[in-house]
Amino acid sequence: MTIISAVPADVCEQLDPAAALFRSLSDPTRLSIVKRMAGGEVRVSDLSGELGLAQSTVSAHVACLRECGLVEGRAQGRSVYYSLSRPELMNMLAQAEVLLAATGNAVSLCPNYGSGSAGAPLTMENAR
Repeated sequence: MTIISAVPADVCEQLDPAAALFRSLSDPTRLSIVKRMAGGEVRVSDLSGELGLAQSTVSAHVACLRECGLVEGRAQGRSVYYSLSRPELMNMLAQAEVLLAATGNAVSLCPNYGSGSAGAPLTMENAR
């Protein structure tokens, strides 16, 4: 018996937004961007230099976070300054760090999603 068959369909539908939230944060680059924005507003060009990635790559990640409602932009002249739209996000990430510390980072050993697993999604950034 699988876990999914034991869960009513309406519960699965309620989990879709939570799964999307965690998926939006599952990329190491997006997580780095969020952590950087916790320190204040930043432009894509600044992030590009700090992360050592192409501006188009950073822009795509910021767009993903913006579309998920986690990041917002403020135009100033020809620049757009991005910041976290939900400060609760940092509370959630702080709790994730507590959980990781409590489990001894055991999640990194997960055969499906842990570091170095064959099931981990391959992106251009972690392929380098």
